[in-house]
Amino acid sequence: MLALASLVVVPQAAKAAPEDYEFQLVQNEIKQGDGAVVAIRLIDKRTGQPVENAVIFATRLDMAPDGMEMMATTVEPMPSQEPGIYRFKTNLTMAGGWRFSIAAKVQGEPETVESKLVLKAIR
Repeated sequence: MLALASLVVVPQAAKAAPEDYEFQLVQNEIKQGDGAVVAIRLIDKRTGQPVENAVIFATRLDMAPDGMEMMATTVEPMPSQEPGIYRFKTNLTMAGGWRFSIAAKVQGEPETVESKLVLKAIR
């Protein structure tokens, strides 16, 4: 007689894909000049909740939207004041379109979350 083995189902945490996360600009227009602060929100699109403690490891801010990709500026991380908001100090040397490229690791996720956001520096 065959004995039936009981099956034990062990739930596994569903892994998210990079597409399940989204970076968003807190403000699309930022005052031009040295000491400008760019704030970026990271959300989990599945829940709509902010994502805290992501490890930001790549940032670049350049004027690619205005055809000047080689015109880049420094980006310095600042302390977060709200959950899921990542702030960066920069020098927006010219008014116009700027592209903020960002890459991060979300805790517990194997893949990198990346985005390119376009903002406008205003006088």
